[in-house]
Amino acid sequence: MKQAYVLIIGAGLTGLTLAYLLRNTDSEVVVVEARNRLGGRIHTVGGDGQNTIEMGATWLGPAHTKLKELLDALNIEIFEQKLGDKAIYEPSSMGPHQLVTLPSDQESSYRIRGGTMKVIHTLVSYLSDGQLYLNEPVQKIKKSDEGLRVISRNLEFKAKQVVSTLPPKLLAESIQTEPSLPDELTSIMQQTHTWMGESIKFGFSYPTPFWLDESLSGTVFSNVGPVPEMYDHTNFEGDQFALKGFLNGSYFSVSGEERKTMILNQLRKYYGSQVDSYMKYYELVWANEPFTYRPYDQHVLPHQNNGHKVYQNSVFDGKFHLAGAETSPVSPGYMDGAVRSAFMTFERLMG
Repeated sequence: MKQAYVLIIGAGLTGLTLAYLLRNTDSEVVVVEARNRLGGRIHTVGGDGQNTIEMGATWLGPAHTKLKELLDALNIEIFEQKLGDKAIYEPSSMGPHQLVTLPSDQESSYRIRGGTMKVIHTLVSYLSDGQLYLNEPVQKIKKSDEGLRVISRNLEFKAKQVVSTLPPKLLAESIQTEPSLPDELTSIMQQTHTWMGESIKFGFSYPTPFWLDESLSGTVFSNVGPVPEMYDHTNFEGDQFALKGFLNGSYFSVSGEERKTMILNQLRKYYGSQVDSYMKYYELVWANEPFTYRPYDQHVLPHQNNGHKVYQNSVFDGKFHLAGAETSPVSPGYMDGAVRSAFMTFERLMG
C-alpha cells in the first residue's frame, strides 16, 4: 500500500495547481489520474510543425485574475484573441450570410502562448518521481481511523487528506465511498452542470490564412448548420494557421467523418473551395469522454449548482475535500475557477 499525506484525484488544472502550491510544504503529495494523459479538460492537439489547436479550455478574460496570477508566476505569456473588425453572420436559412461589423468596445479575450497545455506541462515539471500516477481511475474511498484509503484500478493508497478535483457529477457516479457521502451533497452533485460536457470542438490547420482577406473573416456566428461559432486560431508568432470552432451538441451521435463533411459544407458557403486545402482536422466530443462527463438524470441548466455552498465544506471529519472548476464560487467552470479552487483548497489544507 502506498502512502501520502495529501492525495489529489485528477491531473487537470486544479489538481496540478494544488500540487504546485503544496510543493514547499512538509506534505507528501501524490496525484492520481484516470486518463493516460495529463490536463483533464485542457487538451491541446497538433504541433510537429503545424499549429496547436485547443480541443478543451482555450480563453481567459480580464476578470480571470487568479489564473493570470498563476501564469505570471510560471512565466507563461498570453496574447489577444484575433477577432478582427468584421464577422461572418448567418442569421437564418431564409437568406445568405453577411459580413457584419463587430462592436469596437467589446472586451478582449486571450489565449496562452504555446497552447493551454503549456500550463499543464509547466505545473507537472514541479512534481518528483513517484508523485504522479496515470491510467489509475479511482474506484473507492474508504474512511478509517487513520485517514482515508483510496483504491484505484491497480493500486491502493493510504492518505491523511484526499482532494477530488473531478466534476461533481462524475465523482458522484464513478467513485464509491464508505460511508456514503451526505444525502444533500450527493443530490447537489447529481444536479451540477459539468462544464464542457456538452461541447463538441473542432479545428482545421491550414498552410495559409485565407480568411484574413478583406472580404472575409475567421470569426463566424451562424444560426444555420452545425457550426454556431468559429474563430481564427493562428499562433502567437503568426506563422501557423488554423480555424477552431464549436459544433451544436446534438451532432454527438453522428460519426466523425459525417461531422467533418457537414462542417466543410457549411464553411464552403463562406470561403469556397479554399476550406478543402486543410492539412489536419481535429475534433473532440466531450460527451464521449467517460472521465469527464456522465449524462444527467434530469435537465440541468448551464452552470447549475456551480460554486454551490456545499462544495465549500469538507466531509469525513475534514479529511475529504471537493475541488475543481465547478466548485469555485468565482468563475465557476472556467480555468480561473479551477485555479481559484486550488488556492481555496490549499488554504483549507494549511488551516
